[in-house]
Amino acid sequence: MTVYLVGAGPGDPGLFTRKGAALLERADVVVHDRLGTAELLPLANANAKLIDVGKAPGRAAMNQPEINAVLVEYGRFANCVVRLKGGDPFVFGRGGEEADALRAAGVAYEVVPGVTSAIAAAAYAGIPVTHRGVSTHFTVVTGHEDPAKGTTDTDWDALGRIGGTLVILMGAAHIADIAARLIAAGRSRDTPVAAIRWGTTAGQHTIRTTLALAGAAGIASPSAIVVGEVAALDFGWFEQRPLFGTKVVVTRAREQASSLTVRLLELGAEVIELPSITMRPIEFIVPDLASLEWIVFTSANGVNHFMRRGLQAHGLDARALHQNHIAAIGPGTSDALKQFGIVADLVPERFIAESLLSVFPDPSVPQATALIVRPIIARDALPDGLRERGYNVDILGVYETVRADANPQDLDAVRSGSVDVITFTSSSTVSKFVELVGPIHSQRPTIVSIGPRTSAAASALGLTVGVEADPHDIDGLVAAVVSAVAARR
Repeated sequence: MTVYLVGAGPGDPGLFTRKGAALLERADVVVHDRLGTAELLPLANANAKLIDVGKAPGRAAMNQPEINAVLVEYGRFANCVVRLKGGDPFVFGRGGEEADALRAAGVAYEVVPGVTSAIAAAAYAGIPVTHRGVSTHFTVVTGHEDPAKGTTDTDWDALGRIGGTLVILMGAAHIADIAARLIAAGRSRDTPVAAIRWGTTAGQHTIRTTLALAGAAGIASPSAIVVGEVAALDFGWFEQRPLFGTKVVVTRAREQASSLTVRLLELGAEVIELPSITMRPIEFIVPDLASLEWIVFTSANGVNHFMRRGLQAHGLDARALHQNHIAAIGPGTSDALKQFGIVADLVPERFIAESLLSVFPDPSVPQATALIVRPIIARDALPDGLRERGYNVDILGVYETVRADANPQDLDAVRSGSVDVITFTSSSTVSKFVELVGPIHSQRPTIVSIGPRTSAAASALGLTVGVEADPHDIDGLVAAVVSAVAARR
């Protein structure tokens, strides 16, 4: 039974440590802050008890003694308690107080450091806190105390004299008084200042000013404030990414969304996962494989169900398909086959049934059989076309596509028009999206479609497609999103 004081990092979930993620996956209880933890909570054990103890200006779910008591209480009987704290637990995170309370109660604890915003926010704004010939040292200080109140633990006069880089956390509310104290202590009025708000997140915004003007610069919480000559440097990269500041909706099924989401996040987008469909497995029986000349897969999801629930569930693997020719409708399906050690014999250049039919060979013998692995309900263009070629066609439905439930806040964001781009990867994502969301009254979102069939489905339901991917795959879809955003800007 151990309580782990885990640093969640500064906000970018990619900066979360591997050890922290592993602990969340097996946690029985997660006691979490308000800032910097929301995107990490989905990593937690599905059965974990989540306890919000977050603080906001003028509001606290619990005060510190109450938080300490909660950690002691659960630490006495739960196997794994994760205290998930923004940034680093021991950098203005009051982790020391929590460790002290646990030790006094005889509860075992460990500390898992996190990346502090004192360094990360500056780095994401392109500001090195030390730089050769400019600054050889930096000081991190809390600005939570009001320097004008008469008594303070922070020696602002000394900080004004020592030079170098000063990083102030939680100081936005008192920046005017802090700047005045630093100037009075000897810092130049022209000393550069950079305030990075919501550092390392999709909402990051950097204000650059000077000490003399900092009080009127509009610096707001939560900001990491960098004071010193390095604040004039600008090796910017994070806010220069092509999709930075863009809200993109991914309607793909949650089981398939991760690859698209990761690509968009890497380009700077704020991604709202609003899966309009979900894949529901259905029972099926794999036919006699020796009787089949071709097996045709129409989706990566079909590959996964066929291999895992069909072959592997009966102790078989890719070797069972050695006598069959394999066709994949597109590169994503082909890649899914490769995960099981199968290289498709036929992959068309365009990700639609008609393209596959155009390159499909004639039967090698009369009445050869082709098996199509697909969702239980799908277009009949492919089976009809193969029958015209002279094939016997068997259809194996391995899953069904149904409408997914959605987060009400995400639905409101889409309905209000506060998103920039909506992506569709299939006709079913379009139809279920319209059922889920209803009419979109705002003209703001740009609709990006993966291909012509998806575009046609969107148009039929009253949506205007702004850009269509070419090629018709995830790479093409991402490129289309980038193109649409660039055109708008």
